[in-house]
Amino acid sequence: MSNLEQRKRKSQLTPRREPVQARARERTRQILDTTGRLLEEVGLNDLTTILIAKELGVSVGSLYHYFPNKHAILYAMGEQWLASMTAALEELDQQDLAAMTLEQFIAELVERLLAVYREQRGLLPLVQAMWGIPELHVLDERHDDLIITHLTGMFARLGFSCPPNEMNRLARATLETCHAIFLVIVNQRGVRSQRTQADLQQMLRTLLGAHRDEVRPSDLDDVEEP
Repeated sequence: MSNLEQRKRKSQLTPRREPVQARARERTRQILDTTGRLLEEVGLNDLTTILIAKELGVSVGSLYHYFPNKHAILYAMGEQWLASMTAALEELDQQDLAAMTLEQFIAELVERLLAVYREQRGLLPLVQAMWGIPELHVLDERHDDLIITHLTGMFARLGFSCPPNEMNRLARATLETCHAIFLVIVNQRGVRSQRTQADLQQMLRTLLGAHRDEVRPSDLDDVEEP
């Protein structure tokens, strides 16, 4: 893709105005929330700016003051989701990972990321849009890069003994496993959801268990001299 085409595509996804004032920020939030709800109700193919404007009780022209088209709204939703995911990963990254068992780390990772998946309305259609709509592919790539970068750093702090390329492979496998199962869990309820989450954590323990030396320097302090 040429630089001209890239700039044109970016301009088609850029909001018409930056939500600086409180009223504009609130209207932007309403647009994204309404779009998320409509994605759950009608799906991606039947979502239109006309329908979004009707649900908001505004004209399509008023909606276009904020976003130039449907893809721009979906792009903003994807960016919002990635921002929430970044915050969750950064919070986990601030923990004393070296003092955690692998099981504790996996439980924390799953709980924090799953909360982000559950909070995002219209998640499945949004993920489908990020993967299937060319204009939104960059969000899918950013999602993968975000999680893999954080995971490789956290694996190193956890004491994984493998070269960088293998660390990257493990991070990719963890990402793909979590992403696929999260999309199942968010559509389940009660015991069924809990059991699927437990299965996911068992999968990750199996995947990652052979790559971490569970004996850490802090553990040696607890060993009594003979």
